[in-house]
Amino acid sequence: MLARWFGAVMWLWNTALSIRSESYREFGWSFTSNDISRWLTQWKRTPGHEWLADVPATCLTQCLRDQDAAFRNFFAKRARYPRFRRKSLASSLRFQDIGVAWMSGVLSLPKLGRIKLAESLPDVTKPDMVTLSRDSCGRYFISFSAEVVIALLPATNRMIGVDLGLTTLATLSSGEKIENPKRYHARQRYLRRQQRILSRRQNGSARREQQKLRVARIHAKIKQQREYALHQLTTRLVREFDVICIEDLNVRAMARGLHGKSIHDAAFGEFRRQLRYKRGWYGRTLIEVDRWFPSSKTCSHCGHVLDELRLDQRSWSCPKCGTEHDRDENAALVLLTAGMRQLGGREDRDSAWSGEGPCTGALPAQVPCDEARSRQLIGECMEHESVS
Repeated sequence: MLARWFGAVMWLWNTALSIRSESYREFGWSFTSNDISRWLTQWKRTPGHEWLADVPATCLTQCLRDQDAAFRNFFAKRARYPRFRRKSLASSLRFQDIGVAWMSGVLSLPKLGRIKLAESLPDVTKPDMVTLSRDSCGRYFISFSAEVVIALLPATNRMIGVDLGLTTLATLSSGEKIENPKRYHARQRYLRRQQRILSRRQNGSARREQQKLRVARIHAKIKQQREYALHQLTTRLVREFDVICIEDLNVRAMARGLHGKSIHDAAFGEFRRQLRYKRGWYGRTLIEVDRWFPSSKTCSHCGHVLDELRLDQRSWSCPKCGTEHDRDENAALVLLTAGMRQLGGREDRDSAWSGEGPCTGALPAQVPCDEARSRQLIGECMEHESVS
């Protein structure tokens, strides 16, 4: 039954998109979802299309509304022109105005019946939108859309600099290193073998479909393990620190290089995305330092910048002050210093460092949360900046 529903929504999307595209191209007419909804009522009564009446009306209506949103994004230059949907295992249905039964842990969907929910739900009368989706592995999920009030976390008066890498996923300015799980690398050999088997299966055969599911399950497991590790790390950073300083990496350009597969596996962009929305939820401050800032080549003690530092050099000694540095730990300290300068309104990257102030060699251990949220640096740092 769900497969028929998914197929009906796909047919409606493609039919509506074809009508809107051809009518505008041939006659200059623009149709909206309301216009096509009137035709949809007639299609349900047309011989050969009676199966449309078996699908919940809210799913078909939301399909047309989603297409309206896709066209609005296209004309606003936020997305490309809507595309036709092909038949695949991954699909979704959207329901609106679901009853209040979900507060008791039961979801009742039209023509589908009651479904018991296993997780606790927020204290909301009913969700604004419910999405029933099927992924490429054939698994079914239900997601809810509702407005909830998220309480801000209490201030910890702490700050941290985070340097991302491939050997270690993240190095904190406190000296702690978070190991890179490398989930894709661990399953790569088995995945290649399953993909070779898939390439030998005949197109359209049942064995090929079974093998496609097996390969999809491998990718899904790798994705889940990667996201779980990132959520653990980002949630911990947001809970323990008021100010988080990271580097604004150009992940798309980095992924075109020699280590592109490892960079995708580490998911630098997903790490930054999770920090961005979690800081907004819990009232934290996220500072993204300029990607051209030489954090790895700058001495965190005296501020001296090396002319060159090879990628294979994991430790180096400052020629000016003689301090021995671990490459990643030093970069995290420099990112923290640069982030605090940026938070205080200083955009210059080449200002002289004496190495004795609280913003360089002896970094402050705590920052008042109220001052951080108002984008003002602590008093000692402000005095040090004015002297330098």
